[in-house]
Amino acid sequence: MAKLKFGAWIATYAWADGGTGPENMRRIREAIEKCEEHGIDVWVIDHLLSAPGLYGNAWLEPLNVLAYAAALTSKVKIATGILVLPVRHPVVLAKEISTLCHLSNNRYVFGVGPGWYAREYEVTGSRIQERGRRTDEIIEAVTLLLTQPNASYQGRYYQFTDVTIDPRPPRMPEIWVSGGSRVPDPGEHDVPVIAKTVMDRIVKAGHWLSRCSGTQEWVKRDWGQLQAHARAMGRDPKTLTFGHCNFTHLVETANQDKALEECRAPFIRAMGTHRTWEHLQECYMAGSIDRINARIADLVGAGLEYLVLGPVSDDPKQIDLLAKRVMPSFA
Repeated sequence: MAKLKFGAWIATYAWADGGTGPENMRRIREAIEKCEEHGIDVWVIDHLLSAPGLYGNAWLEPLNVLAYAAALTSKVKIATGILVLPVRHPVVLAKEISTLCHLSNNRYVFGVGPGWYAREYEVTGSRIQERGRRTDEIIEAVTLLLTQPNASYQGRYYQFTDVTIDPRPPRMPEIWVSGGSRVPDPGEHDVPVIAKTVMDRIVKAGHWLSRCSGTQEWVKRDWGQLQAHARAMGRDPKTLTFGHCNFTHLVETANQDKALEECRAPFIRAMGTHRTWEHLQECYMAGSIDRINARIADLVGAGLEYLVLGPVSDDPKQIDLLAKRVMPSFA
């Protein structure tokens, strides 16, 4: 089995049931420290508002959390997975990223995406119909600002002249682009296919973080389409990195039915009751660790190189289980 690199989505939920407080922060801190201990990269999720079509909670602001993680770690990478770009301004974002790179000794990974929740664009002055073009412009503008002084940019949505961000990092952080097929919710704009514009963005960046809100087979189908798209763009598909993110709740029992029963409540707490338990099982990695490892192995067989697993519980023991029961199978 090929060696697989691992990250963990830290459970930085802004719990809707009032569970966000000192004890929650103790657990977040311990989870980050365990990631450092086990060599697991620290990833954080971004949602400005609670997005009830898909989740039962919002999340803490990701760049602030990563600044906290930077102080608790020294070896592992810290990453946004993903940062919803259209709700941000590129000049302010570039300053935030440059600061985070400085604080972390350049361990930051710039995981990005256009997002999907219409309300988040409305309250920050844009529209969901603009999200793709705004995302591309922000990536271009931030790259300019982080790599050269006296930068100027003239896009449709963002313009600036002679802007210098200090301190700039010694190199541009890796850009990981999220995207892919998703089971659409009523009234939302996402579709069960990967769009050409999204594939353009992924191929240009060179690193793909595939979505978990579709199905396992859709992820593999999207990867095949991305490789073909890279060839059509004149790029060797071997230069693309296939990453995947998914939610999980790890339990010790080998019994599949018992494992599903144990992880149901944590999944419902994190995801809400908007989707059926059967739907959640189809998208996410629930059940026994053997079943989860088999599902990961299936993706590795398709070319997966990097996996970000997100516990739906803030129990730090989830990080230990990831390190001891999942990672050794792919070392």
